Amino acid sequence: MLLFIVGYSVFNFQLVGYGIAQLKGQVKILYNAEPIEAKLTDPNFPDSLKDKLRLIHEIKKFAHDSLGLIVSKNYTKVYDQKGKPVLWVITACRPFSMQDYEWDFPFLGKVSYKGFFEEERGQPELKKIEDLGYDVEYRPTAAWSTLGWFEDPILSNMLRRSEGQLAELIIHELTHTTLYLPGSVDYNENFATFVGEQGAIQFLKYKYGTNGIAYTNYIHYQYDEKIYGDYMIQAVYSLDSLYHTFPTHLHRLQKLHLKYKKIAQIMHGIHQLPLYHPQRYRFDFRHEVLPNNTFFMSFYRYRNQQNEFNLTPILTAHDLSQFIIDQKKGATR
Repeated sequence: MLLFIVGYSVFNFQLVGYGIAQLKGQVKILYNAEPIEAKLTDPNFPDSLKDKLRLIHEIKKFAHDSLGLIVSKNYTKVYDQKGKPVLWVITACRPFSMQDYEWDFPFLGKVSYKGFFEEERGQPELKKIEDLGYDVEYRPTAAWSTLGWFEDPILSNMLRRSEGQLAELIIHELTHTTLYLPGSVDYNENFATFVGEQGAIQFLKYKYGTNGIAYTNYIHYQYDEKIYGDYMIQAVYSLDSLYHTFPTHLHRLQKLHLKYKKIAQIMHGIHQLPLYHPQRYRFDFRHEVLPNNTFFMSFYRYRNQQNEFNLTPILTAHDLSQFIIDQKKGATR
């Protein structure tokens, strides 16, 4: 599950054009978003999606009352995406080193991704970074947080998610609003990932009980995500080790051959993972292009600190709430 924090950079001369475009994109979405109440009373809006809107209200209440997250007026409106993406994100990484390309934004610090509300607006930036020789990826993202600058709306595509995945997404984004450290992307994303996943477990336990199908399905989903995520983080270390063996005189084509041979081995290894739902994660060698370094670094960005966070046992919502309090205290020291 992906995030982009919108950087409004209108106070930096070099980023004025980008900042204005981002502001326009955000305002357009907010202007066209409808109050949840309008959707709930709309006879043409599917009942199944109305249930998801009611569920989001419950998730928010739980996140505030039981976890202590800042909710404000986030997710009180719905923006109809009409099935289309609304934000595209560029990430980049050195071709023979597991080192992200970073953008420097006012207030946010260094960030290893950059978003665009119009796909074509990102193409010049994409080409510029490709021309520098970086591995790049440009793809839609499911959600983002404006860190309380605006009232973040519900995007209609969010409602396609299962109960557990929806709870995880909402709690993840509210965590960013509650605690964000400028220039600390890995910490911010890992912290929000941990709280989102653990918070979803506690919410599902509260609402459905541990025997509920929504709870069971999510536990299985999280088991798969951990196995798969841990495997991909090990792949980052494996690739990094490979790149360190390259002598300086090795030709670029030889490096690329060794690189993608290793990546093919990694992707083939997915088929051996002990997953509940292996079909979700299988790589189709016949129809998919082998990923580059950016694919693996996306897992590192969101999950490389999960084992450290897991040193704190989270058995109840109160445990998670105390963990969040402790992290906030640590951040202010």
